[in-house]
Amino acid sequence: MTATARLLIVGPQGSGKGTQGARIAEALGIPTVSTGDVFRANIAAGTPLGEQVKAITAAGELVSDELTGQIVRDRLAQDDAAAGFLLDGYPRNVAQVRDLDGFLTELDAQLDAVIELEVPRAESMARLSLRAQQQGRTDDTDEAIAKRLSIYERETAPILDVYRERGIVDQIDGVGTLDEITDRIQAALAARGITRSAAV
Repeated sequence: MTATARLLIVGPQGSGKGTQGARIAEALGIPTVSTGDVFRANIAAGTPLGEQVKAITAAGELVSDELTGQIVRDRLAQDDAAAGFLLDGYPRNVAQVRDLDGFLTELDAQLDAVIELEVPRAESMARLSLRAQQQGRTDDTDEAIAKRLSIYERETAPILDVYRERGIVDQIDGVGTLDEITDRIQAALAARGITRSAAV
């Protein structure tokens, strides 16, 4: 049986998970499945799902678990994700974990590892504030950043307890240079036998 690399990267806003996820996926030769990217791609393509998402986000609402799951399942069913993928932004709560479990069970598959990027709240706040200044993002006020971090702590962090019980969480120190953090992630995955040669 061919080894797989079905991964999930989890971390608070400002943890660098988007950057690290892309690096790890590229190193392993698997696609990154970011809900934000998938939403944007569907909106840009004018698909029926994209039109739904556009209307929801325009109203300032969060896309429902059901619709998010539908979009992710559609993406994971594509050929390039057959031998592996790296999920970023989904599942974001325990209900979505159950939804993902059900879908993977249908494929006779499961997640191989969950990468948890650990970054102190103060560090996340500082990084996001700096990014807001550099990019001129007026929506990234300290108050808005703190609110998003609180939502992560309340809704997303609990999914890690579910995956810890399964013994598949690798806690990674998310403070350091990009290369240092990438090296830590790759070492943790290699310890599980997840490498480029195993994933391809």
